[in-house]
Amino acid sequence: MLWIKSFHLLFVISWFAALFYLPRIYVNLAQSTDPAVQQHLLGMARRLYRFMTILAIPALLLGLWLYLGWGLGRGQGWMHAKWLGVVLLLGYHHACGRMLKRFESGSNTHSHRFYRWFNEIPVLLLLAILILVIVRPF
Repeated sequence: MLWIKSFHLLFVISWFAALFYLPRIYVNLAQSTDPAVQQHLLGMARRLYRFMTILAIPALLLGLWLYLGWGLGRGQGWMHAKWLGVVLLLGYHHACGRMLKRFESGSNTHSHRFYRWFNEIPVLLLLAILILVIVRPF
């Protein structure tokens, strides 16, 4: 079980690193007016989005394995709240993909300030999930 936890944490940490960085690329895309720079940033964003999706899959599957295979947190309030955080995180991941499509089509309507604030959401979700897992307040 400790091996599964270790790999789960590795993939979760890697997924979060990508979730932190992709909106920073969006900040630069929203600020840039140079087409060459925009194309370069779009390429970076596409590759990062693909990579973070690949990282999310084992993170989720290993988390399910821990929950279903060993019953970690089953029936406990903190785990239900954590699952809510994970669902919100998946929604954020999906929103990042929709934003990427808007940038690709040239239909972005948000400013760089919006993306700076948008970038804080995974920090708050990570904080909430960490508190739920470590402190187990419920």
